[in-house]
Amino acid sequence: MTQFKHVSYLWDEAKATKLAGDEVALLVYRSNLLGADLRLTNYGGGNTSCKATAKDPLTGKEVEVMWVKGSGGDLGTMNRNGLAALYVDRLRNLKNVYRGLEHEDEMVDLFNHCIYDLTSKAPSIDTPLHAFLPFKHIDHLHPDAAIAIAAAKDGEKITQKLFDGKIGWVDWQRPGFDLGLKLKQCLDDNPGISGIMLGSHGLFTWGNTAYESYINTLQVIERCAQYLEDNYGKKRSLFGGEKIKSLPKEERLSKASLLAPILRGFCSNSDVSQNSPLRGRGAIGHFTDDDRVLQYINSNDLERLAPMGTSCPDHFLRTKISPLVLNLAADDDVNNTAFIKERISPLFEAYRKMYAEYYNTCKHANSPALRDANPVVILYPGIGMFTFAKDKQTARVAAEFYINAINVMKGAEAISEYTSLPRQEAFNIEYWLLEEAKLQRMPKPKPLSGRIALITGSAGGIGKAIAKKFAEEGACIMLNDLNEERLNEAKEEFVQKFGKDIVSSTVLNVAVANSIEQAMNATTLAFGGVDIIVNNAGLSISKPIEEHTEKDWDLLYDVLVKGQFLVTQKAVEVMRKQGFGGDVLNIVSKNALVSGPNNAGYGSAKAAQLHLSRLNAAELGKDKIRVNVVNPDAVISGSNIWSGGWAEGRAKAYGITVDELPDYYASRTLLNEIILPEDIANACFAFVSGMLNKSTGNVLNVDGGIAAGFVR
Repeated sequence: MTQFKHVSYLWDEAKATKLAGDEVALLVYRSNLLGADLRLTNYGGGNTSCKATAKDPLTGKEVEVMWVKGSGGDLGTMNRNGLAALYVDRLRNLKNVYRGLEHEDEMVDLFNHCIYDLTSKAPSIDTPLHAFLPFKHIDHLHPDAAIAIAAAKDGEKITQKLFDGKIGWVDWQRPGFDLGLKLKQCLDDNPGISGIMLGSHGLFTWGNTAYESYINTLQVIERCAQYLEDNYGKKRSLFGGEKIKSLPKEERLSKASLLAPILRGFCSNSDVSQNSPLRGRGAIGHFTDDDRVLQYINSNDLERLAPMGTSCPDHFLRTKISPLVLNLAADDDVNNTAFIKERISPLFEAYRKMYAEYYNTCKHANSPALRDANPVVILYPGIGMFTFAKDKQTARVAAEFYINAINVMKGAEAISEYTSLPRQEAFNIEYWLLEEAKLQRMPKPKPLSGRIALITGSAGGIGKAIAKKFAEEGACIMLNDLNEERLNEAKEEFVQKFGKDIVSSTVLNVAVANSIEQAMNATTLAFGGVDIIVNNAGLSISKPIEEHTEKDWDLLYDVLVKGQFLVTQKAVEVMRKQGFGGDVLNIVSKNALVSGPNNAGYGSAKAAQLHLSRLNAAELGKDKIRVNVVNPDAVISGSNIWSGGWAEGRAKAYGITVDELPDYYASRTLLNEIILPEDIANACFAFVSGMLNKSTGNVLNVDGGIAAGFVR
């Protein structure tokens, strides 16, 4: 059977034939195919293995080795170095020293004594689940369709009937050595089965070749999915039927963009635990109004199902004990920040209290300290789902996992009754010492992790250099430019270098208020808010006073002065919603301080930008919003300014050729240096890196040293 309705058959026999004889290569191939279909397993979830003979480097004899997905990998993108390789006989002999459930965790350290390839990935906690089963190829996945049955109240009975006894059942138990022994016992008690359902958890399937395992896995999941489809709406309406209607798409996105910064402020509050990854930085947001989400959050069953939480531990670890459901009507005025904050503040207080009680009730003597008590998943009936986490990828993946959980609830309710993990079992997963150790091994956050930056005019020149620097230091970036083609090229470059989660883009004309509002809404919708604004967009016109037109004057002041004012004004509105301050950086110029020929319009606009910065700094300090200035001079590389008439105008003013400009500018500096866009980016980073958090209203010249431009 290679025709499927609910899963994707991706096996290419020609490709597989080229890998014949290399079981490990076939394992990687199979794993990538399984991971490519999110209906089979979610990002980072599940694991696969194969057993094959290899030469022992110490004895030269052939031994049986198991290659299994290592800790922290992802099936869809895994390659050979993502596998752990272990001696099968040593793994199985560990049962001779196993001291029982209360000593589970000590077995993980013993896996290291079983490693065959010392350069391979660290073994995961699921390693023994594969080791004790005799099959050459094994798949352990978390397909929604299977978990829906596994999480149903009478899931075991349904599994037995649906597969006529060909799929075994093992009750819920935390992954580990003992679960591996139970899988083997299930197989021994039910010889001839082709898989095992893990209660509330997932599915084990196998075969004696990579293809046999692959096709067996697809067939079992297809059967589960078809069974669910056959029963949707048969017993009762999905999720008890629709309670409210969604707003139209455009209105949903508009409300979400306006509400996101308020929610971000609550999820980044200063009361988070000292152990929280959000300590000292903001949560990054994600929003989705996926049809599956809307069906669930608009339903009659939401109030009953949401507090129950998820069943599969892979879902739970990313979505927390339960979501927070907002008490807002879809048509409430989210522009009224005071009203919204007053309305939802008690919800967050109650959630934090609930989470603390959950921790205190379930904790053990050696449990890690209480973590961030804020929700990860926030549901707004009629609008959509928000998720907040330490970075964009984690927030996005949390949303994906909660959609998996919605699918599970939908299926379980259609065939029986949904059951979630008991609170104590959930706690034992969330605060598992092995999970804590994994968290402690994660790299420390970069200086700008948890911060969101909008840099105007960031598709080229100075703006692009600033955006790159901030992205390298961990910030989420909203690229923007008036030139859409150049903007798309810049975004593609950033995605290739930093990944899709670190960057978004929007067309922005800083001289048009509506364009600014749209760009700010796009930023809050993409990332949840904004922390850093860099007013960099600009242009230059160099003409003698008699040639300077009113149109020239208006254009300069619209882009440089009005643009800086309007962008800052809109950003401050968002920052105040969040309630934890921010940074405004204005890229001005040496010309704000130094007079020169043929420069009346540009120089005076730059002077206005500089003083506007001082005025904003004086006004916004009470909001913990810092306003600082970087004054570049003669940054020629990559600048749009120099591709126009500015270079010719300045060369004419100085009596030199355009080609002589770089050396001319360098020669007039105290350091005799050419200034690059990266130099300006470094200055901007200095202001926002955290080292200058008590500095506002300052001017930093990056001009190689021009005495006439000294502020004092």
